[in-house]
Amino acid sequence: MSRPSRRAVLSLVGGGTVLAATGGAAAFALTRTPHAALAPWDAAGTYADPRMRALSFGLLAPNPHNRQPWTAELVGDDGIVLRRDPARDLPVTDPFARQLTIGMGCFVELCRMAAAADGHATATDLFPEGEDGPVAVLRLAPGGTPDPLFAHVMDRRSHKEAFEDRAVTLDAAAPLAGLGRLHLDGPVRDELRALAADAWVAEITTPEALRESTDLLRIGRAEIEANPDGIDLGGPMMEGLALAGILTREAAGDIDNPTTRAVMERDEAVLRAAPALVSVATRGNDRLAQMEAGRRWMRLNLAATGAGLALRPVSQALQEYDAVAPMRAAVHDLVAAEGETVQMLGLLGYGARTPRTPRWPLETRMVDGRA
Repeated sequence: MSRPSRRAVLSLVGGGTVLAATGGAAAFALTRTPHAALAPWDAAGTYADPRMRALSFGLLAPNPHNRQPWTAELVGDDGIVLRRDPARDLPVTDPFARQLTIGMGCFVELCRMAAAADGHATATDLFPEGEDGPVAVLRLAPGGTPDPLFAHVMDRRSHKEAFEDRAVTLDAAAPLAGLGRLHLDGPVRDELRALAADAWVAEITTPEALRESTDLLRIGRAEIEANPDGIDLGGPMMEGLALAGILTREAAGDIDNPTTRAVMERDEAVLRAAPALVSVATRGNDRLAQMEAGRRWMRLNLAATGAGLALRPVSQALQEYDAVAPMRAAVHDLVAAEGETVQMLGLLGYGARTPRTPRWPLETRMVDGRA
């Protein structure tokens, strides 16, 4: 499920009035930033071991529902073994772990880019023991060619708000060429954004899918810092709504709740009005193809950031459960060549940069506890 924007929630329930009613609004606001959950951004690149430096950037990669499904182990003097943690699966909306594997591809690519910027080349062996074993074994050696896209890593975000009413021109999107297929205008763009909106509605009105998302809500600083993953709803306004009993998991999971329905309709409107879209497809759909899609999606994110564009993933129309199957088939009919799988779909436009997303500290993702 795409995360509903803070702006949508607040405008629909009068958050400012609620917060004022809690008393001490200014002092309250000053204490609501989840600094501990955001600290991994500042820690990136600060470790002594070059492998840890690479990993500390890798964990900033985009991933489904911010599940951060990766674990890492240092082996020997130059090796990293990466695994996907099945405890972080999304069994309803990602039953075959396709999206989570794409997230692992993003992680691997960002590690490679970080290592190259640090003067190291990375040899990567994907699924060396088959699908049930490690996702990748990385080995670092002196060398590597720095990638210009890495300059944008600290500014990259997955956009979560509405876009400006401003077209994306072919010239503006030129830095994304070769990383994805651009749908900047015309009937294919219009049909794709309609399918994305239809799939969003299907997901939020499918009880099991909605519950998978509401179970991952982190409401307020204390919850975000205790579990810096999932769908974070933080900041003084959100906590004011929570204190007033308006923002709750129960309300978010009730499709008949007026606020929940209004947020659904607001985000649906954002999808239907998106200025442009971009898709990423691969030949086939095995694990190697999914990892490649993740590596390309990572680079696409960074290229969009460098071009001053905002990118918002909309995965609902590509998911593999019954409620969204018609949308998935329609997307493939529109943009996939024979034998291709559309792995990622994103909205593209202009908008204010989203705040940093919480992350688990790198030490918590190391299976041997080394740091």
